[in-house]
Amino acid sequence: MSPFFQQLESVDMDWTLAINSHYAAWSDSFWLFMSDVQVWYVLYILVAAAFIWRLGWKKGLIMIVATALCVVASDQLCNLVKDAAERLRPCNDPRMVAGGLHMLQKPTLKHPYGFWSAHAANAAVFAFCSAKAFRMDLVHGKTRTYARVYPVIITLWALLVGASRVFVGKHFVGDVLTGFVAGTLIAALICGLCCRILLPRVQTRRAR
Repeated sequence: MSPFFQQLESVDMDWTLAINSHYAAWSDSFWLFMSDVQVWYVLYILVAAAFIWRLGWKKGLIMIVATALCVVASDQLCNLVKDAAERLRPCNDPRMVAGGLHMLQKPTLKHPYGFWSAHAANAAVFAFCSAKAFRMDLVHGKTRTYARVYPVIITLWALLVGASRVFVGKHFVGDVLTGFVAGTLIAALICGLCCRILLPRVQTRRAR
């Protein structure tokens, strides 16, 4: 590893330990909650239903499929990169454990590598795609008020999901930040293509 990347890794480790050290009994429970993927299934179902309700079943279905494709692509690419990069998770890194890492989840023996964070990437994907979908809900050519507020709320949710991975000890700060960037780029590409290719066909048929 080059001196530059060694220094970058050292900074990442220091920042991760510094952030991870700020914990309390109540915050531990909160970060575990935010880090649990299964508790967010209800959110995903509600947002998917809102797509159909606000956009109609054709546009809504297109956005559901586009979002699902983005999440699958993000998740699978993340797995490939993790196996290629082979960067240990903080909870699996002896240096981080020796440095006083606060762990809320046990080290992962089956999946010891963590670059980049799939939680962060997938949260960014969901935030991007769902915000894009609701911006299509127009009245007199203008975006509805809820559609302007929603991106702020869902972005905050995604940031908290990403931060939770540092606090539970499963990811470095760099893993999370890279996950956010990767997820946003994947969503912009795939969701953008789906909207450009499929939505005009729906609108054309409706016009007829």
